[in-house]
Parts: sequence; structure tokens; C-alpha cells
Amino acid sequence: MALTINRNMTRWIIIVASFIIISLILWNTYVFFQNFKAEERSKMQIWSSAQRDLQRAIAESEKNQSDDIFGELDLAFEILDNNNTTPMILTELDSTVVIYRNISGNVENNVLQLKKDSINVANNHKTLIIKYSQENEPIKIEGYDKILYYGNSPLLNKLKYYPLTLLLIIILFAAVAYFFYKSAKTADQNKLWTGMAKETAHQIGTPLSSLVGWTEILRSENVNPDYLIEIEKDITRLQTITDRFSKIGSLPTLKRCDIVQETVESYEYLKARSSKLIEFEILVPDKTLYVNLNKQLFSWTIENLVKNAIDAMKGRGHLKLVITNDDKYVKITVEDTGKGISKQSFNSVFQPGYTTKKRGWGLGLSLAKRIIEDYHNGKIKVLSSEIGKGTTMQISLKLIA
Repeated sequence: MALTINRNMTRWIIIVASFIIISLILWNTYVFFQNFKAEERSKMQIWSSAQRDLQRAIAESEKNQSDDIFGELDLAFEILDNNNTTPMILTELDSTVVIYRNISGNVENNVLQLKKDSINVANNHKTLIIKYSQENEPIKIEGYDKILYYGNSPLLNKLKYYPLTLLLIIILFAAVAYFFYKSAKTADQNKLWTGMAKETAHQIGTPLSSLVGWTEILRSENVNPDYLIEIEKDITRLQTITDRFSKIGSLPTLKRCDIVQETVESYEYLKARSSKLIEFEILVPDKTLYVNLNKQLFSWTIENLVKNAIDAMKGRGHLKLVITNDDKYVKITVEDTGKGISKQSFNSVFQPGYTTKKRGWGLGLSLAKRIIEDYHNGKIKVLSSEIGKGTTMQISLKLIA
């Protein structure tokens, strides 16, 4: 108990720590994005100042009729030329475009591709101005009567999606970790059930050996032979059950067997020990049909199908088993007149734990599916079913010569 509590506590600590780490990473990424955005704004403010100084120099040169003043603006020219990433539009106060830079490609909202000519810019700059205004606050160049609209640089746009990418990677990693955890847990459960099954087989073996000895004693006491025959049948059945449980967790051995004979034997045994209110019917070919089979596990499957049919009919009805074959496969159908299964549940009935009975583990059909499909390379399915009228189950196995 204490070990389980410690494991749960450790899991919660890991979960909480992971959540804190993820939150810190996302927060730091957000802070970095905001700092980078502020740095880009600072660069654009410097660019606007350089543009303002340049315009002042142009106005001064025109006034004095001299170009000497441009020699003092080397830094301004360098600043203006070095902005090769941030898209921008410089406009008059009435939104007339003066300059635009670093705008290319397809613009959002189905705007035509911008080209470096005034016609296209005039047709599309309004959309871009709105877009840039939403991304960044426009910069008004004082004393110049111009407004600078600028968008996010390609690097900033990529950085904007980084947290989402990181989050998706974390979710994927968590999903993979959960998958491995679930697989490990399932493997542990399978080992537990396998161990319990083998231990059950071992425990049954001791009293079973004793029963065999008592049978011999009764035989020497001149007990009615008919009684002994029935007792021996039940002892044989117990030995078969023990053999089934001992095989769980290991790959069974398949042998060439007559499936008609094996099916009839299992069916007749259950028929003799079932309610007399059930009408049993069996239709089988008069010839032998050979398949690769493990007798004990196959009889377990027939037993599960027949018992499920009996339970579905609540001990009263008609149960029919039919064996047919074609050139490649033998098909065994078990038909009952029980309560039926909804079409949506045709696949669910084979899942472990699925049951409609008040008492039951829901393992019968899941075991049958594993025996037929995993061990015998066959198929088992709900062939047909109708609520209130009954169900037909079908097994298909490959014939051999």
C-alpha cells in the first residue's frame, strides 16, 4: 500500500514539475518575443529619425543651393540602407504612399502580389496599412508630417509560432510517453494474469490427481459403471481445463485434426450438461475436414460461444451449430434465439471486459478472438444479429490436406 502511494506521489510530482517547466519555457519565449518586438520598434524609430534627418538635409540643400551638407549624413544613409528585413510603408498624413520597402510575395486577405511599381502599391497599400497597424503601432515622424507603418519581420513571424511548435512537440512527447507507460502497464497486467492462470492450473492439479485415485477405488467397489463413466468425463474435462490454463502466456502447438470431430465432442459435452429447456441442433458434413488445431484451446472457444448463446437465451430457446466448407475454409456458425446484439456492438463484444450480464468478467469472447485469430490465424465475427430474435457467430479456419 505504501509503495503504491509513493508511486502515485512520484507521478504527481513529475506531472506538476513538467507543467511548471513547460509554463516557464512558454513564458520565457513570450518575454523574448516581446523584447525582440520592442527591439524592432527601436530600430524603426531610428530609421524614422534617419529619414527625418535626410529630408531636413534635402530641404536645407535646396534652400542653400549646396550639396555639402550630405557629407554629414553618412550614418543616416547607412541606417536607411541596412533595413533589408522589416516591411514598411511611409505615407503622408492623408495616407498617400511616399516610400515602401521589403514588401514582396502574396499579401494576406487575397491582395494581389505587390510589385515595385506605383500602380500596384496604390491599389494595395491600404490593406497593408491596416495589417501593419494591427501588428505594430505606427510611428509619426515629427516635423516631417509623415507616418511610418511597419510589419513584423520574417524572423519575428517565425518566432511568433515558436511557442505553438514547442507546445505541439511537448504534446507529442507526452503522447509517446503515455503510450509506452500504457504498454508497460498492460504487459505487467498480462504477466499477472498469466501467472494467476498457471498457478490456478497448478492448484487444480493436486485435487484432480486425488479424484483419479478415488475413481479407481470406486471401480473396485463395484459401483454402477454408468456413474463412473460420467465421473471420468468430468475428470477429463477438468484435465482439459487445467491444460488450457497452463497454456496461457505460451505459444500453443497446432496439430492436424478433424475439426468436425473436435467440434462435435465439445458440443455434445455441453449439451448433456445444459438445461433441458434448450433445443440443441447440429448440422455437420459426413466427411472429415482437417485444419491445424490446438484441441484444448479450440474446445474452449466452442464452449465460450455455446455458453454465451445459452446465457443470451436465459436457459430457454433453440441453439443451432452448423459446419460448412468451401475449397479453402471451414466455417462454424453458432446460432441462438436470444436477446440479440445491436449492430454498433458487433466489434465491442470482443473487447476485454465487455459484458451485458450482471455477473461476468467479459473475457469469454475476447479469449475466443485471441485463440482463433492470434493462435490459429482464423477469423471470428458476429455474422448477424437482431434485437429480440437472436445472434449468429461465425468462425472461419483454413483447411489443409
